[in-house]
Amino acid sequence: MSTIDYSETIPNNVNLSEDKTLQRALEHWQPNYLNWWRDMGPDGSTNHDVYLRTAINVTPEGWANFGHVKMPDYRWGIFLAQAEEGRKVNFGESKGQDAWQEVPGEHRANLRRMIVTQGDTEPASVEQQRHLGLTAPSNYDLRNLFQINVEEGRHLWAMVYLLHKHFGRDGREEAEALLQRNSGDVDKPRILEAFNEETPDWLAFYMFTYFTDRDGKFQLNALAESGFDPLSRTCRFMLTEEAHHMFVGESGISRVINRTCQIMKEFGIEDPAQVRAKGVIDLPTIQRYLNFHFSVTIDLFGADQSSNAAAFYSAGLKGRYEEMKRDDDHSLKNSQYRILEVANGKLVEREVPMLNSLNELLRDDYIRDSVAGVGRWNRVIEKAGLSFRLVTPHKAFNRHIGPMAACKVSPDGQLISEAEWAANARNWLPSEADRAYVASLMVRVIEPGKMANWIAPPPVGINRQAIDFEYVRFN
Repeated sequence: MSTIDYSETIPNNVNLSEDKTLQRALEHWQPNYLNWWRDMGPDGSTNHDVYLRTAINVTPEGWANFGHVKMPDYRWGIFLAQAEEGRKVNFGESKGQDAWQEVPGEHRANLRRMIVTQGDTEPASVEQQRHLGLTAPSNYDLRNLFQINVEEGRHLWAMVYLLHKHFGRDGREEAEALLQRNSGDVDKPRILEAFNEETPDWLAFYMFTYFTDRDGKFQLNALAESGFDPLSRTCRFMLTEEAHHMFVGESGISRVINRTCQIMKEFGIEDPAQVRAKGVIDLPTIQRYLNFHFSVTIDLFGADQSSNAAAFYSAGLKGRYEEMKRDDDHSLKNSQYRILEVANGKLVEREVPMLNSLNELLRDDYIRDSVAGVGRWNRVIEKAGLSFRLVTPHKAFNRHIGPMAACKVSPDGQLISEAEWAANARNWLPSEADRAYVASLMVRVIEPGKMANWIAPPPVGINRQAIDFEYVRFN
């Protein structure tokens, strides 16, 4: 079923009205969600009319319909990608079996854990970003922030539906808990540490949407391979929305770089202090933000070797990125993969069973994808005739999870002492002074078509609208 029924209290394409018990349970959860949105959603946004994209159906032709909507009136709901007739489990020990439409009893705990962890990241992003609208660099950017926020809210709905539908009382309790934890809360923080970090400014927001939402892309792709078909279909539709989040990050950083290069060329300056004096963000500061967000995000993939990841794969619950494009036996029992370790004072690679190193495999896939975008940013700098180049740091740099957390590693991959780290960290990661300077630039600009001084306009508008279109109307 591809069409979404917007006549119902909870829009959906899963025939919710035919399951009255589930419908009542979700309608009971809905007011709590709206209370959470009011308390923890975008600050000061209640009365704005926002040019938002809403799905009409889940086919490629109909999932994006645009119009001005007040965000509290946004029709969050439950949308699954179209079912694939005859779908099978494509990997692990159950390879070749029919995909599961109900939760296999032996996999209940692991599936619930996976869904809760993914679900917890969605409202966390909204909470991390809730104050950013007050310093938006343009009307266009404010709209993009709000689009991401409502979609993260809908992704929470996607996971809550699975919990209510397939996990009974335990699922209902987990769904309530998703609204009770809050990003950065001392007593009830979000599950993953990266989602307890503040997003203090728009440079951090663009880095987050480029790097951390890209982690979402890879995690959702791996879950979309799941033999549990409702999870697969849910994640496949979520991925259509995730692409916009990464676009906001990549294009946002590109526009920041573009504006900085314009100023550097116009005034013939390269010294960061002189660049800052012109009210734009110097390239070394952008590099330090990149180092921080890249390293924090690759920790999200978990430990280099993981018995849980092996168990999830063998059980057919979570595959690899683009599992079916890989030319192997999809069981991996005899496959090897190389991971990092320290030997004789150096970082070296060691072969281990691939099943135990699936986190590292997914991390490496992610890194290759991330590096491609950084190359596109460098082309902006190159086109301006400047010699500076952005680089992604070594994957062992600034790690806090796995064996690399015990090491100090420079951005170029050299093992260093604690003293060397302490002496150089301010050159590699954003300092308090860096963050204070970037924060000083964060002045709200809401007149359509106008931009803050530190960022260039986008090359095109949203949905073929003009740059100076009124994407957010203030009432």
